[in-house]
Amino acid sequence: MKFNLSLLAIFCVFTFTYVSCKKDNTVSQNSINSEFISNNNAFNKSVTNFPETFELATKTTYTTANATFSTGSWNLNDALIGTSSTDRKSGTKSVRIENTGILSMNFDITSGVSAVSFNYGKYSTEANSTFELWASTNSGTSWVKLGSTLTASTTTLTKATFTSTYTGSVRFQIRKLTGGKLNVDDFDIQDIPSGPTRDDNMGMGNPTNATTTTSTPDNYLMVKSQYTMAYNNSKGEANWVSWHLSPAWKGAAARCDCFASDNTLPTSFYKAPSTCYSLTGFDRGHLCPSEDRDSTTADNTATFLMTNMIPQSPNLNRVTWVALENYCRTLMNAGNELYIISGGYGSGGTGSNGGVTTTIASGSINVPSHCWKVIVVLPTGSNDASRVSNTTRVIAVDMPNTQTVNAQSWGTYRVSVDALETILGYDFLNAVSPAIQSVIEAAVDNGPTS
Repeated sequence: MKFNLSLLAIFCVFTFTYVSCKKDNTVSQNSINSEFISNNNAFNKSVTNFPETFELATKTTYTTANATFSTGSWNLNDALIGTSSTDRKSGTKSVRIENTGILSMNFDITSGVSAVSFNYGKYSTEANSTFELWASTNSGTSWVKLGSTLTASTTTLTKATFTSTYTGSVRFQIRKLTGGKLNVDDFDIQDIPSGPTRDDNMGMGNPTNATTTTSTPDNYLMVKSQYTMAYNNSKGEANWVSWHLSPAWKGAAARCDCFASDNTLPTSFYKAPSTCYSLTGFDRGHLCPSEDRDSTTADNTATFLMTNMIPQSPNLNRVTWVALENYCRTLMNAGNELYIISGGYGSGGTGSNGGVTTTIASGSINVPSHCWKVIVVLPTGSNDASRVSNTTRVIAVDMPNTQTVNAQSWGTYRVSVDALETILGYDFLNAVSPAIQSVIEAAVDNGPTS
């Protein structure tokens, strides 16, 4: 029986998740944490003249007044431009708000908006403060609150991002509610992206209902910017890794070959060292491929974390598996976006040393007997799960983890999604309607393989 993910459809979508910044900011005094209020990594760009860094104007009192910056006129109510050493800022200035002050745009964005972000922090040694982001679509006549109330509890600048979609005119304001003085800097507004986007890496569902609680160490959800996974601490590897593939993820970053332990695992979990595959006869096989994440060095580096690896026979990793990876990118280059989920099952593979090996790293890492992959292929678009239909191409493969796997092409190993679900006990594509799942999961793909 399939258990559907609960989806909340509202005008703006807000969830908290902590991830790395997509771009590096030069910070003169403060490091920046990233607090994203989003589950969507849209590949878009800033609206003209944004981000607003508040560097071009001077206002030394809290008296309500307008100030003109590089983006236009802003109203500062119970707010000034702070320049002191205890103002939290990326450059030489930031906005400092006291009492129940408001920082408000006096102009509209008319080109469309997909996200708003800004950095915030406690001024000096002041008490924690609370504040909110509001939006107006009628030139400031009325306002609507976006997302949750935020709390500034640290002097380290923190980045908050609100994802939303406005196709008409809109302006924004930050309202301080309680507590000590608040610094705000680097107010950015993102346009509505056209063409390929970076979408939710788990957009087709969570096949094991993995969660972020350490009380389920063998089904532990790890959400990264580049992919999402369910980690199995008993096996020392992922149950599955899920990622989205489109041209928005592609670029010219070099393959880093920088294998490393994943230090984001809970302290009590096993962390595979980068050298634990040495002399085992097995490759460090990527689940989310390096070449699917070469837009930036940070993206590519993330694919070399050991949590993204499983022991694969060299002929699987370097021949049959990579052939399917290359074909996925061929599909992408033909105008498609793909949702891919991959993992291994069983115990006991045959590597270059011969024989059957069940574990490596002194028993800490399971060697799967098979490696599998499920691929959903869609024309580039939006609202992807809702666009999956009875005719959507879905490719599922089940490959033996042996040195003879390359005797046949990857297409030989195609199976139905239902067959994999029977073996694994997973519920794939559970963000898709059950009626459509029943059709596409029963079929075995017979499309082209190159």
